[in-house]
Amino acid sequence: MDTISDMFTRIMNAYKAGLESVIIPHSTLKNEVLRVLREGGFIKGIEKKGKKVRKFLEVILSYKDGDEAALSGFQRISRPSRRLYATHEEVKKFVRGHGTLIVSTSKGVMTGDEAKKAGIGGEVMVKVW
Repeated sequence: MDTISDMFTRIMNAYKAGLESVIIPHSTLKNEVLRVLREGGFIKGIEKKGKKVRKFLEVILSYKDGDEAALSGFQRISRPSRRLYATHEEVKKFVRGHGTLIVSTSKGVMTGDEAKKAGIGGEVMVKVW
């Protein structure tokens, strides 16, 4: 099962239902992806809850103009069955001016623009808009 796609599907379903927050099982990678989404303004915040084995993340959703979702869509680029890596020169080609690319690099999870500025490539995970 692809846990990153599951996380984004839960977030999109919560936006469609008009919820204020959504619960997601905890992992360090999910926490870092959510941090990038928070910095990009796609979500309002993240709260870690639970103890030891029963940890989870509560994602507080952000809406524009009252009821319009801040995150309107996502596309999973790299999947568990087919990993996709890119150099810092190739990162911009994936976006083409629409959305934000989330890249997992050796320096951590960051946007495509940050990876291009830092001059490092990595696994192209998700495109969000």
